[in-house]
Amino acid sequence: MLFKALNAAILPKTYNIQQEDTMSSKKESLPLHQDLPVADTWDLIPMYADGTVWEKEFAEVDRYAEAFIAFRGRLAESPAVMREAFDTMDRFERFAEKLYCYAHLKADENTADSGNKARLGRIESKFAEISGATAWFEPEIMAMDEAKIKAFMESPELDFYRKSMEELMRERSHILSEKEERLLGLGGDVFSLSGKVFSALNNADMTFPQVLNEHGKKTLLTHGNYSKFLESGSRPVRKRAFEAMLDTYAKFRNTMAATLDGNVKKHVYSAKIRNYPSALEASLFSDNVPVAVYDNLIKAVRGKLPHLHRYLKVRRKALGLRRMDMYDMYNPLVPDYRLKVSFEQAVEWVKAALKPMGKEYCAILEKAFEQRWIDIHECKGKRSGAYSSGCYDSYPYILLNFNGTLNDVFTLAHELGHSMHSYYSNKHQEYHYADYSIFVAEVASTTNELLLHDYLMKQNPEPAFKSYLLCHLADEIRGTIFRQTMFAEFEKHIHELGGKSVTLTADQLCRDYYKLNDDYFGAVIKADRRIEMEWARIPHFYYNFYVYKYATGMSAAVKLSQNILSGDPAKLQDYLGFLKAGDSKDVLDIMKDAGVDLSTPAPVYEALDKFGEVVEALAQD
Repeated sequence: MLFKALNAAILPKTYNIQQEDTMSSKKESLPLHQDLPVADTWDLIPMYADGTVWEKEFAEVDRYAEAFIAFRGRLAESPAVMREAFDTMDRFERFAEKLYCYAHLKADENTADSGNKARLGRIESKFAEISGATAWFEPEIMAMDEAKIKAFMESPELDFYRKSMEELMRERSHILSEKEERLLGLGGDVFSLSGKVFSALNNADMTFPQVLNEHGKKTLLTHGNYSKFLESGSRPVRKRAFEAMLDTYAKFRNTMAATLDGNVKKHVYSAKIRNYPSALEASLFSDNVPVAVYDNLIKAVRGKLPHLHRYLKVRRKALGLRRMDMYDMYNPLVPDYRLKVSFEQAVEWVKAALKPMGKEYCAILEKAFEQRWIDIHECKGKRSGAYSSGCYDSYPYILLNFNGTLNDVFTLAHELGHSMHSYYSNKHQEYHYADYSIFVAEVASTTNELLLHDYLMKQNPEPAFKSYLLCHLADEIRGTIFRQTMFAEFEKHIHELGGKSVTLTADQLCRDYYKLNDDYFGAVIKADRRIEMEWARIPHFYYNFYVYKYATGMSAAVKLSQNILSGDPAKLQDYLGFLKAGDSKDVLDIMKDAGVDLSTPAPVYEALDKFGEVVEALAQD
């Protein structure tokens, strides 16, 4: 329950293969974050005026910790004392969360900056230290007589915290002794090392070669411009970038395998000592999501693979290829509409697309630009990809690497969906219940993308542009449901191996990933063997069963976007109620209230049938 900021995954959108960059040789030398126009960067001053102010507040963490620890041994005294302990814990966590949020945002501005890294490392180490010192809280409640706990839960003093106490009761068999919880808390910093090593290698230390672009000029390959290369109309350019990217990862194959193996072992270890049947079940438990939801997703997607294969055949025909490869998946089928979009135009489109959300929503949306929630451009050392991140006492900030593609416009809409969800939750829930579950985190973001798609389809009657947008939607569903479910299946597989004490070697990972990729795409594509290294560049494999939520989120968003566009005020209010709900109810109940039952595979089937309709529309063009 403590320290949500450290335990919650940051939400980058990477299923479009990371953020794009222009292929101009001018981009070979990127500016530093400090050299960007201030108006194009996020404004962190409302959190802390500068690092000195952060240092002063960091020095206060121990005082907040001591105030909370003072309740040790007293929780069973009365409901009023327990209520005061909960309140003190929330104040403590809220204070520390803000410190962490600022540190991680500053670190992501330049992942190679030693000062930023040191600040982040200090707050992470402090969290690990405090976690050990505060690990008594849940075990102390669990040590109380069950009848007494139930009596406390019925008291008016603890009415606000009843949901949390019910969750504690549900977790009772998985909470360890105070001493054991303390040891685990103290080890938090150590357990996170695999992910840290991967991040440092992937974002700061790994460099890629120069690649010939469409004009025959050598251009440095980066995480940022890889997608741009794969969107090239020139197949040799796509092939060169694909080979250069994965050949680079292959040079680090054993290190990457070791970091992933360490991360899987961490999840398996944690599940075992907490008495969960598997790492998957441990991960799903906090959201009260049955394993059947995960398994049904994989089953539904595998059942609809013919839709994917139909799309690949349409793509192969449109590209005039006799044989298609994995690097032929991202270039536009309508090359004349490889648009260059300014950030100003992107903002205008997104604002217009979100008007069906209502006047209040749109008025709040304006704050994202007026208050500088967004860090817009790629720069040297900046974290790749895009995400929305913040805390209860900050703006819901957005990191972009905007380079003017249509995908970048959709990424802006996506991340604004996250931030608006956070804004509504924070405004309508007290701190304790404001942090919505990761399970529903991709719903609002993907709903925004679908509304943008609908708006652009209606605004431009040109058949070629509509075909372009249909391709984009098909690729979004393919990338978000089919591809992410393939990732989810791989993640389940490697954790099952880890549960059997199998060490994940590079050979094993490459062999198993290639086979799975062949299961999904092999009916149409005989992939270049290099695709076997793709597992090494997927950061989400370090997030503990996160990727399946992209797929369920997209499935829900297809239904919810249709509800919003129907113009029915009741359905819009149901959706806004979802944005406001935070963590006030179980996630499946929140989604039911919004109009989608994710406890069944029906929304997944409906979304994939929508994909089938889009593919057939493309086939007719």
